[in-house]
Amino acid sequence: MRAVIVGCGRVGAALAEHLDLAGYEVIILDVRTSAFDRLPDTFGGSAIRGDGTDEDVLIRAGAREADVFLAMTEGDNRNVMASQLAAEVLGAKRVVAKINDPVRAEAYAALGIATLCRTDLMTDAIHGYLGLPVRPRPGVRLPSGSHHDERPPVVTVPGARTAAASAIATGSDQQEA
Repeated sequence: MRAVIVGCGRVGAALAEHLDLAGYEVIILDVRTSAFDRLPDTFGGSAIRGDGTDEDVLIRAGAREADVFLAMTEGDNRNVMASQLAAEVLGAKRVVAKINDPVRAEAYAALGIATLCRTDLMTDAIHGYLGLPVRPRPGVRLPSGSHHDERPPVVTVPGARTAAASAIATGSDQQEA
């Protein structure tokens, strides 16, 4: 099983280590060589310096038909672009984009990209810790549109799709680093 990870920050490095230990062939990309210092000395995968939104870089990294493709950078736009390339052009089988903005996470799932919204995950974790009600949302929103129509629909938060459509239409990207 091949896993390609874009972004070797704390999350990307931890995922690379765990997938490597689980027996995956792991390829991790980052634009900064120093980011690979987060990988343990025991990491048996490949670390490649390159831009995960560049189709040629992804092809050279082996993303074509990867079993797992994870876009874990700090930029919502970069993660969505890399994920779209992996899913729609390169044929990766399971693709997830880390998204910081809950409205965008909902919108991108509706457009066919599985999303992991860390803002929602952390908010729900704190609510649970404090004994407050946790909203019924999945940790990973499965795609509900595009080429993923065979997948189950996402759980929606009332009004989220309208706000999401507005964010996409205006092109606002408050979370991009």
